[in-house]
Amino acid sequence: MAEIRPFHGVHYSHAKVKDLPAVICPPYDIIPPQMREELYQRSEYNFVRLEYTRPLPDEKDAMAKYARASATLEDWLKQGVLEVADKPAFYLHDHYFNLRGRNYQRRGIVTLVKLEEWSKGVVRPHEGTLKEPKGDRLSLLWALNANTSSVFGLFTDKDKQVANLFEKQAHGKPMLDFKIAGGERQVMWAITDGAAVNELCRLFADQPLYIADGHHRYESALAYSREKRACNPSATGTQPYDYLMMTLVDFADPGLIILPAHRLVRGLSQETLAELRSKLETFFSIEKVPLKKDATAKQVESLLAEPPDEVKLMLAGLEKENLFVLRLRDFTAAGEMMPSFHSDLYKRLDVSVLDHVILEKLLGVGFERELGTLAFSYDREDAMRRVGEGEFQIALLLNPVRPESIKGIADAGDRMPRKSTYFYPKLPAGLVFYKMG
Repeated sequence: MAEIRPFHGVHYSHAKVKDLPAVICPPYDIIPPQMREELYQRSEYNFVRLEYTRPLPDEKDAMAKYARASATLEDWLKQGVLEVADKPAFYLHDHYFNLRGRNYQRRGIVTLVKLEEWSKGVVRPHEGTLKEPKGDRLSLLWALNANTSSVFGLFTDKDKQVANLFEKQAHGKPMLDFKIAGGERQVMWAITDGAAVNELCRLFADQPLYIADGHHRYESALAYSREKRACNPSATGTQPYDYLMMTLVDFADPGLIILPAHRLVRGLSQETLAELRSKLETFFSIEKVPLKKDATAKQVESLLAEPPDEVKLMLAGLEKENLFVLRLRDFTAAGEMMPSFHSDLYKRLDVSVLDHVILEKLLGVGFERELGTLAFSYDREDAMRRVGEGEFQIALLLNPVRPESIKGIADAGDRMPRKSTYFYPKLPAGLVFYKMG
């Protein structure tokens, strides 16, 4: 089903840029303003200048920053700061990282994927998108004619044929191998062998791909492809703009870490807070657990550990010294409070129950009120701390979404609630990228 192909990757010249950790950056969607300034100061060649150019003070033309990014790209290519690979390649990427004291390795392949409309089911989404980020990425595409950061995709490798091929390719000299702050390590090999390239194309041709992270980038690339084809009626559908750079990771990869987006709420009236427990009892069995001050993270993890068929949430902040474990009693009643067009799998997700039943129905907090009222944290300790310090009134803590649930939702043609998943760590920008011409 999916069509992948190798490409002439653009990457930093090792002769011109000696300090690779100083020039890579996170993808645009997790770079706040302060971090962007820090990245600018880190190196004159930091990739943020292409990935997420900052506007200048008092700059009135919203498109000016994209023009600067384009000029920077051309200048770096002219200077030799960036090089274009001689041969088309797939790029095997090993990402080593640490989370909560454990070491992980996540392996993926950076490739071009033929853009397909969602309706074809070849590339499948699991979350919805917003208009503003898509507009930003589309403007960047027109300015650079390049994919600067990779969409994160998932695939199924049932017989481990892809994994075995990867393993054979991971023994030669890598094109890059370096560590960055926080204990992360990036290793990348260029796969140029014709037999290996052909075999990878064959293995992916019989299956769909799933978007893990980068829905906005994918939809922007679709829009860009449509607009470019409109300017070129004789286009065959195989032009460079008909492909997108993606990093593909196996659903079963032991380094595929999905963090939950815990919900933080403030701005609730005292009356609403006072009535919350009695309202929750309509849908949930509630267990009050004394809060252990010296073991908060482990306590929350232990309490949230759930049987596969149980929806279990945790409420913090309602009482200072106690946590409340919420177990859904009636799936049918909860499902009736969600839009009828959603699949049964959607209605049984912890995050769906939390958003539709607790936030929307019981608290009257919808995503349209997100600014100032609703916030998200991907770290249990951070969420608990912010409630304890009074920044937010309550925290609703979740288990992470399982990979098989993401696949099931996408296969059903459904979309999870916003902020359902956080794939950790994000793919770095600047290791290699795709310039269309």
